Amino acid sequence: MEHECGVVHFEMPFDDENRVTEFYKSVFGWGMVSLGEPMGNYVLASTGDNDEKGFPLTRGRINGGFFPKSASPSQHPSVVIHVSNIEQTMQQISNAGGKVLGEPVMIPGQGLYVSFMDSEGNFVSIIQPNEDMLY
Repeated sequence: MEHECGVVHFEMPFDDENRVTEFYKSVFGWGMVSLGEPMGNYVLASTGDNDEKGFPLTRGRINGGFFPKSASPSQHPSVVIHVSNIEQTMQQISNAGGKVLGEPVMIPGQGLYVSFMDSEGNFVSIIQPNEDMLY
């Protein structure tokens, strides 16, 4: 059975952008690209070869990103789950004992994004991708 809501991205905080970039480049060979100040100093991490839209070519592989610790409501690694309706999923999270952390924000070129705490206190995020995204 295939599930619509798969993990499509990971995120982790950093204290030092240069240090985290060099670490993941040297240890795992990941491509690390800083998006700079306009995007909150977010650093994209490519875990392998990507297609022209930046999606992994290898089935089952995901890419991720790193954010400055001060830029997030949580300072823990998390995963990002694809959803088709962010408002409906936010309601389901609340109904199931989770807590949505704020309002969805539009990530340019990606889609609507919001973080939440699950019923066990784990930090997780959801994204409703733009129509042209192929998660």
